[in-house]
Amino acid sequence: MALHEDHDVLGDLLMRDSLDHCVKCTICETFCPVSNVTPLFPGPKYVGPQAERFRVGDEPSADASLDYCSGCGVCTQVCPQGVHIAEINTQARAKLKATKGVPLRDRVLARPTLAGRLGTPAAPLANWSLKNRFVRLGVEKAIGIHRDAPVPRFAGRTFQRWARRHQRPATAVRRVAFFHGCGTNYYEPQLGEMTVALLEHNGYAVEIPRQDCCGLPLQSNGLFDDARGYVHRLAARLAPYAREGVDIVGTSTSCTLMLKREALEILGMGDDAELRAVSERVYDICEYLLAMHERGELRTDFRPVAETVTYHAPCQQQGHGIGKPALDLLALVPELRVIENDATCCGVAGTYGLKLEKYEIAMKVGSGLFGQIADAAPDHAVCDSETCRWQIEKATGVQTVHPVEMLHRASGLG
Repeated sequence: MALHEDHDVLGDLLMRDSLDHCVKCTICETFCPVSNVTPLFPGPKYVGPQAERFRVGDEPSADASLDYCSGCGVCTQVCPQGVHIAEINTQARAKLKATKGVPLRDRVLARPTLAGRLGTPAAPLANWSLKNRFVRLGVEKAIGIHRDAPVPRFAGRTFQRWARRHQRPATAVRRVAFFHGCGTNYYEPQLGEMTVALLEHNGYAVEIPRQDCCGLPLQSNGLFDDARGYVHRLAARLAPYAREGVDIVGTSTSCTLMLKREALEILGMGDDAELRAVSERVYDICEYLLAMHERGELRTDFRPVAETVTYHAPCQQQGHGIGKPALDLLALVPELRVIENDATCCGVAGTYGLKLEKYEIAMKVGSGLFGQIADAAPDHAVCDSETCRWQIEKATGVQTVHPVEMLHRASGLG
């Protein structure tokens, strides 16, 4: 496969220099899902290109409204001048939090592997606690995670444990490395198993390196130094595959975007050789499968799936700039009726919608999407991002799955 293009869409200009390209057209304000539902966030142009001009050196930011930016990245995607609005805002928010301090809640939410390692051995008790109204109320009062926020159930086993026992097919002639992320490892190991089965079905030997968090939750919560450590350690585990010419595919579209671009741009890790090597070989799973199909390498002898599903392309998936490959793949499945949602965002934005002061904002942001799904009354909702799936399922009651699950079923592997 061809390597990704240069990550910096503005060539050799520094990210902060991109704000000079802002023509104050307010397109980012129009599309911002947060500023459209709450006055607490004045909009990406105001706290981004406009306010950035007044931020000097190590002086603290005077604008606390920065913390209400969800980091969804829609503003950067729609900017006609290529201004890195979301990235500028994320860096400024980290500076704000460095001044004000990062609360315990944000430090806990930013470390999903810690929660996974603690919760997996005690999954029955942990899952009972997460469903208990009184426990959730106590957690809300103690650290500020909303009692109704969508939290996933621990699987009680890890995908990594399954992977260590899995025997790769001896007949496979092509190799691919699988970056599964925390969500698959601790909460959705069956998604990892289906991904491996689908790739093996198409002639790949799937290698599964030991891995940890990509650092995105830490970055989103302003803990940049910790995030850089996680990114570097993960990249060091994946880089040997990239240097051997082995592609790296991931099922978490936000985590793959972190390795492709965000860590390089937002965390300023362009001088990390391991990350640079990985960023040029990492692909979202649907992006990869569609490229296989375009080369005539994807098995398309799919069985009919007589269902109606909705499809929501999450903000981070759209940030890849690859279109919506899941829609093209689902269109290959006979008898499957796919309704594309045109709502911008589900509202959760990773850990944003879990926080007490932001939960209602997240639900208002997602209300349009939830209404579209309810009106469609589908058999399933389909979405590429795990946190978005959990948000959609909690808000609508509709079982929400990754596109891989539909392709796995259609391939007769279920």
